[in-house]
Amino acid sequence: MKASKKKALNIRIFVVGCFFGFLFAIISVKAFYLHVFKGPWLSKRAATEYRISSVSNGKRGIIYDRNYHVMAVTIDGQSIAAHPKKIKNPAKNARLLANTLDMKTATLKKRLASNRSFVWVKRRVSPRETKQIQKLELEGLDFIPEHDRHYTKRTLAAQVIGFTGTDGKGLEGLEYSYNKYLAGTQARSTFIKDALGRRLTHNEKVDDRMASSASSGNNLILTLDQTIQYISENVLKDTVEQFRAKSGIAIVMNPTTGAVLALAHYPEFNPNTFRDFDNEQWRNRAITDPFEPGSTMKVFSAAAAIETKAFPNDTIFYCEKGAYKIGRNTVHDTKPHAWLTLEKIIKVSSNIGMIKVSEKTGAMALYNTFRKFGFGKRTGIDCPGETAGSLSDYTKWSDIDKGTISFGHGLSVSAIQLVTATCAIANGGILMKPYIVQAHNQANWRAG
Repeated sequence: MKASKKKALNIRIFVVGCFFGFLFAIISVKAFYLHVFKGPWLSKRAATEYRISSVSNGKRGIIYDRNYHVMAVTIDGQSIAAHPKKIKNPAKNARLLANTLDMKTATLKKRLASNRSFVWVKRRVSPRETKQIQKLELEGLDFIPEHDRHYTKRTLAAQVIGFTGTDGKGLEGLEYSYNKYLAGTQARSTFIKDALGRRLTHNEKVDDRMASSASSGNNLILTLDQTIQYISENVLKDTVEQFRAKSGIAIVMNPTTGAVLALAHYPEFNPNTFRDFDNEQWRNRAITDPFEPGSTMKVFSAAAAIETKAFPNDTIFYCEKGAYKIGRNTVHDTKPHAWLTLEKIIKVSSNIGMIKVSEKTGAMALYNTFRKFGFGKRTGIDCPGETAGSLSDYTKWSDIDKGTISFGHGLSVSAIQLVTATCAIANGGILMKPYIVQAHNQANWRAG
């Protein structure tokens, strides 16, 4: 080899060596910089990439009737999730899942083709659906244990008990108003995953305010009796259908305690599949809906007259043969009556007779008695959304109001108010506060 060629080769080797040496120096400086100055930041960044946290909820408390029959219970279930980045053929997988899960193929395809690392495919799947999906052995799916609320008596007392949503929170009825009491505590778990998203280690970390693991919520024992509730609902249904009514309410209460033994509604709904029903059917209308009580108020108007001793017991009232004019208004009875005692006025339900009674009783005494029976204010029953009804002050009553209010027009009440007031008459004039939850028990307690 000539000296000139050898010199040129050495120059090339030197240049290449310098180039790679320079690159190595840059890499070394960068590595030193990242390791020394960016170490904590990179560690934190890596943790967020490979460490995932999940929150597990304890089982929701059980709801029993007064005889410890289970009305609502939480059972173990599963939900199906997916890791879209691990799914090679979203369209094909969507078609396979659609039939089993009774979902639209387009919806599933959109979820499986998502850019997110985790998506829910379907929450709260049945054991049958879980087995069928597992047999498909599709890559990228994950079966996550969850709790599912189950209402063992189906439509029985559905408006009272209510239901929970997909996230396990109460949405209606007692499930809503006692949500914090029934709900279990939470535990946070941290998992380390590999690049494919597979879990490698499990390290549970629970907040100081939480137990060492998720614990179940507390139980409720209701005053409802499932047998009385069942009979009430069936009789109510037959009655509504017989008279072709749109709806109906029935309440059974113990007058001496205020305990509600049955609270029935028709039409009914199944809280296990509440989305299949109109939301008007979810509402506990015995508590939330006011209405004009009509002739049922005559009992309380009579009580006002007796309480104030407005007239002697043997007083008779002339009922105007079925028509009585008050100012420009005329009040009618369904049948004409002449002279009636207070007892007969109640018996034949004479509007005119009750107006004559209220005239002697006086507006103030009538109003005060109605208030003492609980009208115009909430009873305080432990159900959500209670209405107070309406009862204006007697000083605002017109002449016709003074008459019509005595037989139940010009005011509004709820079904629970009306039943509670009626029970006070059966209880010797003592008004009891109605209630539907009679006891609270810890979750580890079970009926023997």
